[in-house]
Amino acid sequence: MENQTKLTVQPENKQGGKGLRKNTATTLMQQKQSGDKITMLTAYDYTTAKIIDECGVNSILIGDSLGMVMMGYENTLPVTMEDMIHHTAAVSRAAEHAFIVADMPFMSYQVSVEEAVFNAGRLVKEGGAHAVKLEGGAQVCDRIRAIVNAAVPVVAHLGLTPQSVNVFGGFKVQGKSFDKAKQLIEDALSIQQAGACAVVLEGIPAELAKIITNKLSIPTIGIGAGNGCDGQVLVYQDMLGLTTGHTAKFVKRFANVGEVMRQGINDYINETKSGDFPAAEHTYAIDDDIINQLIKEYDQVENS
Repeated sequence: MENQTKLTVQPENKQGGKGLRKNTATTLMQQKQSGDKITMLTAYDYTTAKIIDECGVNSILIGDSLGMVMMGYENTLPVTMEDMIHHTAAVSRAAEHAFIVADMPFMSYQVSVEEAVFNAGRLVKEGGAHAVKLEGGAQVCDRIRAIVNAAVPVVAHLGLTPQSVNVFGGFKVQGKSFDKAKQLIEDALSIQQAGACAVVLEGIPAELAKIITNKLSIPTIGIGAGNGCDGQVLVYQDMLGLTTGHTAKFVKRFANVGEVMRQGINDYINETKSGDFPAAEHTYAIDDDIINQLIKEYDQVENS
């Protein structure tokens, strides 16, 4: 009875993984219609995905951001299909409730419609994804349409699209001029018409994101696009303080897990070197008679 009461109050966050609903493209659409904000976080491994899923996040994104935060690349461009399938499979094995979205990496959908469909299928078939995400507007609508026709839901991605970093000349806010803003609106309408089930809006002015959100019937997920979107997504390493160096303006650190990890690791090093770890409570015992018998036997061997 206690579980039912908690579920009524806050179904996504109060159950520790028990009683949570299964999130799908349909339930995300229902959240938009009801004004219930959608929560999405990245994950790239089983352990982290398990925690995020049990907390009740609506969607987990296996982003090609793994190239930077997991593999140490300068940007997302070197990430391969094999990388994405490997990490998506790990996450999908952990997540029981979240809607699993996997990024299509650079050059996995740009060459042809056929390659786009084939690679999207691999992320679902081999990786266990529920949907794929690809970057671009009107120019990728034929890819979106074909992938959706192959029964794979597609999440689009507009604004600051990291795979276009070389075209943009860096990670810069998009849509600040009239023409660029209008193009983003038109692209959003195009990808919706092509069959996308949601769209990530990254690095665009908040008021522009609000206009796009109001014009679309599909959910918008913002990252650096203000709170007028239907939901939000963050890279979990950023929001938990696991990354160092420059932090984007749109990132809020909800916890400083990195500092806790550093303290724990330093304590481990110091206690190991001092001999305080492992203590008696961390070791296994054996009967004294057996130890004495072993000592006696091997002493005899050495003295013979």
